[in-house]
Amino acid sequence: MKDEKSIERFARPAMAAFKGYSACKSPDVIARKLGISVERVVKLDANENNYGPSPKVAKALEQYNGYHIYPDAAQTELCELLSKYTGMPAEQIVAGSGSDQLIDLLVKLFAGPGDEIINMVPSFAMYRFYANLNGTTTIEVPRDADFHIDVKGIKKAVTPKTKLIFLANPNNPTGTMTSREDIQVLAQTGLPLVVDEAYYEFTDESAIPMMTDYLNVMVLRTFSKWAGLAGLRVGYGVFPLRIANYLHGIRDPYNVNVAALAAVRASFEDMDYLMGNVQKIIAERERLFKELNGIKWLKPYPSKSNFILCDVLKGKAKDLQKTLEDRGILVRYYAEARLSNCIRFSVGKPDEDDILLAALREIGR
Repeated sequence: MKDEKSIERFARPAMAAFKGYSACKSPDVIARKLGISVERVVKLDANENNYGPSPKVAKALEQYNGYHIYPDAAQTELCELLSKYTGMPAEQIVAGSGSDQLIDLLVKLFAGPGDEIINMVPSFAMYRFYANLNGTTTIEVPRDADFHIDVKGIKKAVTPKTKLIFLANPNNPTGTMTSREDIQVLAQTGLPLVVDEAYYEFTDESAIPMMTDYLNVMVLRTFSKWAGLAGLRVGYGVFPLRIANYLHGIRDPYNVNVAALAAVRASFEDMDYLMGNVQKIIAERERLFKELNGIKWLKPYPSKSNFILCDVLKGKAKDLQKTLEDRGILVRYYAEARLSNCIRFSVGKPDEDDILLAALREIGR
């Protein structure tokens, strides 16, 4: 049986035709392509925290000697740490290998083939990704010209097949905040409402207090952005108790590894340092926005995250992304319709952003 099709015919057609997520490029790959050192690559494409984790994390990982033992399947210590941070009971918290994994689990829990989820586009691509992977239909309700959600449009999109509403707040890739009042309206539909707060630490506004009044509200967060732990993949969610129990039942038993737990523990021991970096990023975001606003062929949108989305008013955004990449500067381009001439810049350190700004000014001459 030398023909690969002999085994390919057993693959599920829906999976064989599935298009994967368009992830960001590795700095190592770009450095090799351009013939430069990886240190010269300016990575501003994935909303990472370029200040990195607390120095205590490296020390904790070096000193840890239990890598040969499986992690605690019950997530006991991790959920207790997260309980102190969020002010919510540990029993209502579930952690995952990044908040992406929790999105996957929520779709699996609530929606199946023939069901629908509601997504306010443009937004985080993984909502659609996991819905498609699960055979669930994504109903996309467009945001307005300034990327605010259309509450009336969302309510109109609800059908008996609707099982889940996803709301990124602030939104990725636009940085837009949704007001508490609008979130309440969505919660009042009674449908399971997932408020994805991946960038919470940059806003200090949360839907968690709403969980007392709305038992259908769930909140997701991550350590990737504020704590600089993107490479260790640790996220978490706060859920109604029964939903938390269901999620614990269907998640992988060892889904948060011991290195991630050690890093979380060390991060919570160094909050002043990490939140100091968050404040640096917020200040740099405001400076970067002002500088981008002074470039006539760009239109930056106000952001409450660690990135800024811009309309490219002259030329093509795709060409701009490629030109910057050829200079060793990685930024994010989206091929989808509403964002087809937009570029997203993660907020880097001041010296990194200066390199970006100098390149933009030179390109625009």
